[in-house]
Amino acid sequence: MNSSDDFDHSATNLPADSWCLMRCPDLAGETLERQSAPNYILRQRTIPMTAASAPSSLMAQGFSRLVTVEDPFHADELMSERSHKLCAELESGNLVVLPRSPIVIPDEHRSLLLAWKQASSPYHKNIAYRPLEDRLTGLEASEQGEAGQLRRILRAYSQRAAEFLSAFLPPYAGNWKLDYVSYRPIEEKARPARLHARNDLVHFDSFPTRPTNGARILRFFTNINPQDSRVWVTSQTFEALGPRFAAAAVAGASSPFGAFARGLRHIARVLHLPGSFRPPYDELMHCCHNLMKEDESFQKNTPKQRWEFVPNSSWIAFTDCVSHAVLSGQFALEQTFLIPQNALVSPHRSPLAILEKFAGRPLTF
Repeated sequence: MNSSDDFDHSATNLPADSWCLMRCPDLAGETLERQSAPNYILRQRTIPMTAASAPSSLMAQGFSRLVTVEDPFHADELMSERSHKLCAELESGNLVVLPRSPIVIPDEHRSLLLAWKQASSPYHKNIAYRPLEDRLTGLEASEQGEAGQLRRILRAYSQRAAEFLSAFLPPYAGNWKLDYVSYRPIEEKARPARLHARNDLVHFDSFPTRPTNGARILRFFTNINPQDSRVWVTSQTFEALGPRFAAAAVAGASSPFGAFARGLRHIARVLHLPGSFRPPYDELMHCCHNLMKEDESFQKNTPKQRWEFVPNSSWIAFTDCVSHAVLSGQFALEQTFLIPQNALVSPHRSPLAILEKFAGRPLTF
C-alpha cells in the first residue's frame, strides 16, 4: 500500500497530513466522497490502515496505530523483551492486533452465540458476564432459559482470554483485576442509543458505575462474526486530547469540581446511589467521555483513522487512552482487565499521570 505522500493532494487543496485513508493502486480512478474536512472516505471500498501505511505526520501528532502480531505463541529468548515492548505500545495508545485469534471458540459455543437473538431493546447495550460473581446481566425474562449455557460460554471465554494474556503480556499478569466480559450480538451500525451511550461517537472509555481509581482499562476483543469485519475509527490519544477536554470539564457549568456538583454528590452518597463515591480521577474521566460525545464540532471535524478487524481476529487496546468509535459490526466478545499503576511499564503516559499533572494534585483515593 502506498503512503499518503505518494498521493496527489493538489486536487484537494488540503495538506498531505489531512488524509486518514489511502487508496491502493487497484483503486485508481475511484471517486472520493468528501465528508467533513479534513476527513475523506473511499466511496466504494474501505481500505484498512496498517502501521506501515499510516502517514508519519498522523503518528507524530499522537494518533493510534496498529501493531500486528502474526505469531503470538512464538517463544524464544526475546519473548520477555517483546512483551515489554508490546505493553509500552499499548500504554502509548496503539492497538495490538492478532489477525488469527488465539482464543479457540468451540463450534457449539459459536453456533449458540451467532444464533442468539437478544430479546431486549437495542437500546440495551450488551450482555455482561461478571467473572468474580459468575453471573450474567443484561438479559430479559424471556432469555433466562438459556442463561446457564450462555454463562458457561462466557466463563470459558474469560478464562481463555486471561490465560492467553498472562503469557502474552506477563508484566500485567497477577496484578490486574478481572473485570466484565461483554457479548455484543447487536449490529452497531445505526444502532439507537442515548447520546452518552452511543458507540459510534469518538470517546475514551470511563465506567459511570465502576470507578477504577486510576487503574487502566485494558480490553481484549474477538470478532466472532463469520463474514463481516468490525469497523472502528480512532483519533488522537489521551496525551493529545485529554488535557483539552479536562480543561473544558473543569471550566464548564457542570464541572465535577463546582460547589453545586459537590453538593449533589454528597446527597448521592447519603442515598448510596451507584457511582456516587467516584474518585476525582473517575469524575474527570467521565466528564471527558461525555464532553467528547456532546461536542458536535469535534465529532465532525477531528481527523480519524479507520480500521477493519476481520472475522476471527482479536485486538487489544487501552480504551481509556485510545479515542475510538465503533461504526459497524455484530457478534463480538470482549474481556476487560483493570491494570493498576504499579504494573504499568510506562506509568507516566497513563491518563491518571496526565490528569494529575494537569490538576496539580492527586486525583485518587
